[in-house]
Amino acid sequence: MSWQELIFDVSPSEADALSECLSDAGAASVTFKDNADTPIYEPAADASDLWPHTRVIGLFESGTDFDQVLASIQHAPGFTTLPPYRITELKEQPWERLWMDEFKPMRFGQRLWICPTEMSPPEPDAINIMLDPGLAFGTGTHPTTALCLEWIDQNDLNNKTVIDFGCGSGILAIAAAMCGAASIQAVDIDPQALLATNSNATQNSVAQQISTTLPDEATGKLAAVDCLLANILANPLIELAHYFSTLVKHNGIIVLSGVLSEQATQVSAAYEQWFEFLPVTEKEGWVRLVARRNES
Repeated sequence: MSWQELIFDVSPSEADALSECLSDAGAASVTFKDNADTPIYEPAADASDLWPHTRVIGLFESGTDFDQVLASIQHAPGFTTLPPYRITELKEQPWERLWMDEFKPMRFGQRLWICPTEMSPPEPDAINIMLDPGLAFGTGTHPTTALCLEWIDQNDLNNKTVIDFGCGSGILAIAAAMCGAASIQAVDIDPQALLATNSNATQNSVAQQISTTLPDEATGKLAAVDCLLANILANPLIELAHYFSTLVKHNGIIVLSGVLSEQATQVSAAYEQWFEFLPVTEKEGWVRLVARRNES
């Protein structure tokens, strides 16, 4: 089956109404995308933020009567004229395999690789994590994940205990296990992330070293560890500073990522009562903050 896209460039106030119109007109899917270069990093918990210039894309079967679709939009409540639009043809291709063209083996540091499950590792004797993109975040392609993986590669985790807070796909927990950590407690607010972590841990033969839990279930139950990894976002990191201080042993290490360079000072300030920070590492506008827990 071949497909066509009906693409509109609209304001955020028009996007939801247009999405409903496209769905009512028979669109197989409707997607919102940024039509400029305005990232939204931390929307409020009760907000559904959109970009100032939003692109709304309706996917239709080829042969759709677009005159009829456009007429239905023009006469819908809230629209007096049609927003700017265009129609594009999508070439037939194996969509279920398309991600393989983008996701290739990646090395982090000297010894750690992330490889798609259907590809042979470039260095068979290296530490190879076999992982495919899925519903949960974390395949190593984002700078924040890469910063954490590089830290794991560079540091000795042999026989250490670890917490991976905000585990996503489990990539950091798995990397820690494969680099020698004795046990890892993986925590995430999303049950799908815990399923992905367990599945990926099994696939990489480290399931016995990794346990998974939701944050609410973890409260009061997590044991203090040698190393806590938290690749989330600046605001949650600031809010969790005191709690995290109770989860790291004296002289243990905390690794914080998901932080923009301009947020580093504010995040580190929230932890300075309990931790002494090492030099900051930056990649593509994101930073990794590493600190040692005070002994008192």
